[in-house]
Amino acid sequence: RGKDIRKLITKIENCIIEVLKEYKIDSYADKKNIGIWVGEKNNSKKIAAIGIRVKRWVAYHGFALNVSNNLSHFEKIIPCGIKNKKVTSLKKLGIKNYQNIDNIITKKFLNIFL
Repeated sequence: RGKDIRKLITKIENCIIEVLKEYKIDSYADKKNIGIWVGEKNNSKKIAAIGIRVKRWVAYHGFALNVSNNLSHFEKIIPCGIKNKKVTSLKKLGIKNYQNIDNIITKKFLNIFL
């Protein structure tokens, strides 16, 4: 089961990385800290979170990609329990045209999962 869940997480990570490439954003997965990160490893910022739940042999999975949300809310919490890291978004990275992101996400997911 562990290997299958890791494969699923890797596919989700790859999908988000491919979506961000459409916006010319270099991103990566971090084996220590689940999610997708941008920037240098010593000053990385989280741009996407991933969630997985398995119940009765059924996997529920999803992700949250920060597009234009209010990042000040993350100052009051410790995202994913990681104290020394910050959070960012497409908007914070200077991306202004993200209205079509749902179509990009759909296309990338279908390419990876089908």
